[in-house]
Amino acid sequence: MLKRLYPYRFEVFFFSQIAILFGSLIVPSIVFETYLSPVLFLINLFAGIVLLSKQKKTMWFLVALLVLSAVILGSELIETVNENLVGPIKMLTYFLFYIVVTVEIIKQVWQAKKVSKNVIFGLVSGYISLGLIGFFICLSIEMVYPNSFSGLIDGISITENLIYYSYITLLTIGYGDILPNSALAHKAAILIGLIGQIYLVVITAIVVGKYINQLSIKNDKN
Repeated sequence: MLKRLYPYRFEVFFFSQIAILFGSLIVPSIVFETYLSPVLFLINLFAGIVLLSKQKKTMWFLVALLVLSAVILGSELIETVNENLVGPIKMLTYFLFYIVVTVEIIKQVWQAKKVSKNVIFGLVSGYISLGLIGFFICLSIEMVYPNSFSGLIDGISITENLIYYSYITLLTIGYGDILPNSALAHKAAILIGLIGQIYLVVITAIVVGKYINQLSIKNDKN
């Protein structure tokens, strides 16, 4: 199964990310946050396993994270665990996952000799993953140091608020409606903005350069 999915690894990963980010536009927010979002994160974990299926040691590490996440989700659904206990474990699990997968995406995109649709999906997926890494950093800060971010909208979950904040910071839009209040939150904002710009300036530029070179070689042959 993994071998069959591997050629489409970036597409699978990309669309599972899109579902996580925009699923609440289709499904009621409460239902999405409670039931659908955790399942989509598990699907994204599985997509990451497909992405790293040729690196056995790393793949099995992700399998372990997937199993751990599934156990935590099952425990939460039947309400047999203390959220204060499993919350940090869940955050650490996803944080490790997105760091490992993002590094692998960048590596595969960097080493690609030909710019194809698959590489473009990988390029975009890597950028989206940076936003999710930023989200888990901000969420971890808020969990450890409450009220580290001001301007969070009432009636919207902290997850939705901080995902929004992470991507607005990553994209350097900076509306200023949500603000970091602590020194640690300030550093997180700087880090998210920096990694977003470095990705665009370096990784995206490399892919664009490869594509231009690819077109040039093709035109020379014609």
